[in-house]
Amino acid sequence: MRYGIIVSLVLLITFFSCKKDDDGVETVPPRDLSEVALENDNAIKAFMETHFYNYEEFQNPPAGFDYKIKVDTIAGENSDKTPISESPLLKSATATVSASQFGISDGEENITHTYYYLVARTGAGENPPTVADSVYVRYEGYTLDRTFFDSAINSGRWFDLQGTISTSGAIAGFRLGLTHFKPGNGIIDNPDGTFEVEGFGSGIIIMPAGLAYFNSSQVGESYAPIAFNVNLLVVNTADHDRDGIPSILEDRNGNKNLFDDDTDDDDVPDYLDGDDDGDGVSTRSEITDENGEIIIPYPDADNDKIPDYLDPDTK
Repeated sequence: MRYGIIVSLVLLITFFSCKKDDDGVETVPPRDLSEVALENDNAIKAFMETHFYNYEEFQNPPAGFDYKIKVDTIAGENSDKTPISESPLLKSATATVSASQFGISDGEENITHTYYYLVARTGAGENPPTVADSVYVRYEGYTLDRTFFDSAINSGRWFDLQGTISTSGAIAGFRLGLTHFKPGNGIIDNPDGTFEVEGFGSGIIIMPAGLAYFNSSQVGESYAPIAFNVNLLVVNTADHDRDGIPSILEDRNGNKNLFDDDTDDDDVPDYLDGDDDGDGVSTRSEITDENGEIIIPYPDADNDKIPDYLDPDTK
């Protein structure tokens, strides 16, 4: 059953409880973001201390090993396994989450969240994806009691990591986590039209609810930290508006959110805007020569350190 790691409108809607009286329902506001972040981080640490992954197979791959992550509880015949928390491959990173995106108006506005990732197999490809790229990935998502809520571990799926709600976008923790993995380096086309990828990256991403579904019950419960086992197969550098500027370079403020970069204030973010400065001349025309080749560095006719495609005073 696929609930999906696609960004969902439920993130923007508060829960409604049962009827308070005959006139309507009582609106229940979301919990405090910082409180949930701390609670989730403690739960994630406890999970990593009591669970292990199949590290022995990755260290000494058996014949036919598929390089898929398997996570299990440290107990019984597995009581001597090394917990995820003690793996030298485990790392963490942080991201700032705005309380307002979940409809929270009281308390601190911006809260730092920690997510964890473990690269069990480094991909043989050259570069990891940026938060603006598209990726082909096999994955399975689960809550920390190992209840699976989404899976494409065998078939794989394409994601536009900076996608909108109506496209194949991904939740923040998944999007950010994948930037620490490298893809494979070889694609083999099969006679049946499918393809295989050699040397892909494999690992785990574990995130708090603030980087996932927060107060939604999308994964079966609200305020749930979740994890993904991933195989990153293919990365395509994205240029969403096909203006010649890679989408990641249209993140002007560098906050990994392309929706808030709008040079000409036309309510169309630059990475979707074919005329970034709104001067009536397309961005592509302002960065290419007479042969249609992109000019690097980008032209700056008046030498004001603002490239022409972002400067409405030059055409």
